[in-house]
Amino acid sequence: MKTIAALITVHNRREKTLQCLRNLFSQNLPDGYTLDVFLTDDGCTDGTGDAVKKQFPEVNIIHGSGNLFWNRGMYLAWKNAAQKKDYDFYLWLNDDTFLITDAISKLLHTSEDKINKAIIVGTTCAFNDDKKLTYGGRIKNGEIVFAEKEPVLCNYFNGNIVLIPREVYQKAGTNNPVFRHALGDFDYGLRASALGIESFVSPGISGQCDEHDKLAAWCNPNQPFKKRWKSFRSPAGQNPEEFFIFGKRHYGLYQACFHYFTNYLRVFCPGLWKNKSQL
Repeated sequence: MKTIAALITVHNRREKTLQCLRNLFSQNLPDGYTLDVFLTDDGCTDGTGDAVKKQFPEVNIIHGSGNLFWNRGMYLAWKNAAQKKDYDFYLWLNDDTFLITDAISKLLHTSEDKINKAIIVGTTCAFNDDKKLTYGGRIKNGEIVFAEKEPVLCNYFNGNIVLIPREVYQKAGTNNPVFRHALGDFDYGLRASALGIESFVSPGISGQCDEHDKLAAWCNPNQPFKKRWKSFRSPAGQNPEEFFIFGKRHYGLYQACFHYFTNYLRVFCPGLWKNKSQL
């Protein structure tokens, strides 16, 4: 039997989390595969953990401090899974992402096509528009790439639906907990690429997930400065120190410094970017 460990981190999205798990456990897995789920309950206060325990007692629940956020929650789930068993595959899954019935089967098929030596990324679309791509594999300019019938290479990826074979994990390890919320997924793809590991987008749509607001509060000129600053400094916002680490690691010191200072400028003068976009 080949084994899959699904990794999820959650915080106060009970109904979405439960629906995510329903779709996950409804997957048509190929013969010879088993699925275990490792879920980090990062300080939920809405009863998510209890509801999961009641409806899905087979889920391995790991309790977080409430300050892990997405990336560190995923790191904790991954470490727990790897300590329990030497899994053949690790599946990243966001709790606001609902898999289609044969998503994992297609991801596994794509992985087998690449001899289980590559990262396989699933593409998501909006709930009310299956033509609108929301998350998945991306190329250097940040554009989401879509695979029609054959797998397509990407440079990095969103962490909504990602299949990581054992051999990739043995080379690249887990996501890096230096990042709290964002950047851990982008960083993993770029680190893997530097190690000679390719990332491929699996054909078709793997799940549904609506896109978050493109214009974040920290750079929105319609938001008051106090709210922009709070968002800028928060783990779920721009967190400039972590973005500096990311930028220096993958694009060099000059680019890291440039974006560090321009991001601060954008907090104070977001209208400059708005006016520039209107030219």
